[in-house]
Amino acid sequence: MGLKVYRPTSPSRRNMTGFSFEEITKRKPEKTLLVTLRKSGGRNNQGRLTVRHRGGGVKRMLRLVDFKRDKIGVPGKIAAIEYDPNRTARIALVQYADGEKRYILAPNGLKVGDIIKSGSDAEIKLGNALPLKNIPLGTLIHNIELQPGRGAQLARSAGASAHIMGKEAGYCLVRMPSSEIRRILDKCSATIGQVGNLDYQNVVWGKAGRRRLLGWRPAVRGSAMSPRDHPHGGGEGRSPRGGHPKTPWGRPALGFKTRKRKVSNRMIVKRRGQD
Repeated sequence: MGLKVYRPTSPSRRNMTGFSFEEITKRKPEKTLLVTLRKSGGRNNQGRLTVRHRGGGVKRMLRLVDFKRDKIGVPGKIAAIEYDPNRTARIALVQYADGEKRYILAPNGLKVGDIIKSGSDAEIKLGNALPLKNIPLGTLIHNIELQPGRGAQLARSAGASAHIMGKEAGYCLVRMPSSEIRRILDKCSATIGQVGNLDYQNVVWGKAGRRRLLGWRPAVRGSAMSPRDHPHGGGEGRSPRGGHPKTPWGRPALGFKTRKRKVSNRMIVKRRGQD
């Protein structure tokens, strides 16, 4: 795993970096684990734009990744490490003893030929999935469930990892990658290790075209718009227009708490950014 540096043949190439893909062992994906991926362009089922700056990008097929890790007690052998265009992490193809194949997130250090296992009786080993109550304190984990059996929802991006800080009354205190500490039911499962592709955060895209290939459209500054299009718009030149930063819909953009009446608030022991 590493980065490659391009020759400065143009201004955009001068500081551009990319992936070396040295950890990839298989180029073509498993056909039985592919489905068609339809793009929404940031629009909901009513056709209304709900997420800005999305659209375009290259065509991709969706890899079916096993986030539940519900193959309890069946050992699996890592057959290949593959590239997934739909996520920042790498994925690993697992060949289970009963013949079934599945994709999982590839932890950092996982190699072809390694044996992994899921279940409460699995050992504390890289790539194994266990309930939180069976994992020792201080262990690096990822792919964490919020509800037992629902599938992992936390710590799934490249380089992400969490720590188990403590256990109390059926809950585990987990320190998230954002430094937030929250309670999670100890029946929820997690995978041992840190998500691979650690160098993703060091990639310099170099030019706008690479972001367009990923499906990101341009983001126009609010101060460059007219007053009817954005609260920051209007004025002669770069006029601050007074007031605090706002979203296009007039809501405060900095220092304003938008999280209200969340049931999971009681699960947060320490919020991110707090000392």
